[in-house]
Amino acid sequence: MKRPKFLQDLIKQLSPKLDSTSYVYCTVAHATYGELEMLKPIVSIAELEGLTLVIPLEQAKAEGLDYYRVFRRITLEGHSSLEALGLTSVVTSLLAERGITTNVIAGFYHDHMFVPNDRIDEAMEALKELASKPNG
Repeated sequence: MKRPKFLQDLIKQLSPKLDSTSYVYCTVAHATYGELEMLKPIVSIAELEGLTLVIPLEQAKAEGLDYYRVFRRITLEGHSSLEALGLTSVVTSLLAERGITTNVIAGFYHDHMFVPNDRIDEAMEALKELASKPNG
């Protein structure tokens, strides 16, 4: 199926950039926003079970927090919109076809994907190939 032109243009502008920091997801029961600012979260989400934080691995180790897996962040540097229909689906489907877990967080200007550390090279290669295809 041919993708709409606006989506092809977004895909060509992906410009995936790998963050050198390793991150982990942690949850802290009964915590509130701002209370754990010293952990330097780059993402925090309030859930009924607690406050989920995405924090640098070193911070989690220093605080003795439990985490499941280590992730790296890929930022899609091409400017997208919070209403960019289909971009996240294309990217996550591409990585899912390769068996790569992807957690996406949309910022105001960019999408940020958290990929398991041991699959980061494959993910970056796949994203660069996608962006270089003539029809996105």
